[in-house]
Amino acid sequence: MKFFADTADVNAIRELNDLGLVDGVTTNPSLIAKSGRDIIEVTKEICEIVTGPVSAEVTATDAADMIAEGRKLAKISGNIAVKVPLTLDGLKACKTLSDEGTMVNVTLCFSANQALLAAKAGATFISPFIGRLDDISFDGLDLIQDIRTIYDNYGFETQILAASIRTVNHVKDCALIGADVMTAPPSVIKALANHVLTDKGLDAFLADIKSAGIKIL
Repeated sequence: MKFFADTADVNAIRELNDLGLVDGVTTNPSLIAKSGRDIIEVTKEICEIVTGPVSAEVTATDAADMIAEGRKLAKISGNIAVKVPLTLDGLKACKTLSDEGTMVNVTLCFSANQALLAAKAGATFISPFIGRLDDISFDGLDLIQDIRTIYDNYGFETQILAASIRTVNHVKDCALIGADVMTAPPSVIKALANHVLTDKGLDAFLADIKSAGIKIL
């Protein structure tokens, strides 16, 4: 499963990249706005850090403007994936941009039917939102499973990009189901390394080598 970092923090992205824990990045205009920097400038910098897909989101809502914005974003770098919303206009933009060879990430997916439409429109990625479904008392992981089944049934190449991931258990469960990609905040990705028994074992190991006076350097 590929790991995408859901952030516009270039320092956090660089840290994860150095650790080998990031295969791509998902961001959006609101995340970049919080940095106080220009959207194009920040997106270009992120594309220079990671070699994998970097999702850059359009701000328009009608197809023509989404296509125009998508073409502008795609010029930033060869690893840009234009992010469009799962609306009929978004699907039209997806079809056009995909036909032109641009990667497209269709976002705001909350049903298997929507995911089916995105695949038909040629989406590179479909982004079902797990956490937001959980918020309204639906199991977001059930959606990931339904999409996986449908895509496998018909051989769709659209990759399932599990989004709105909030916990390490979300990551584990998506991996078990077979999501192709998950995107999460850097804090969640780093938390995957944590376990109380690892901490306990390391403390015991350090105590043993200290008492034995063992040094390698």
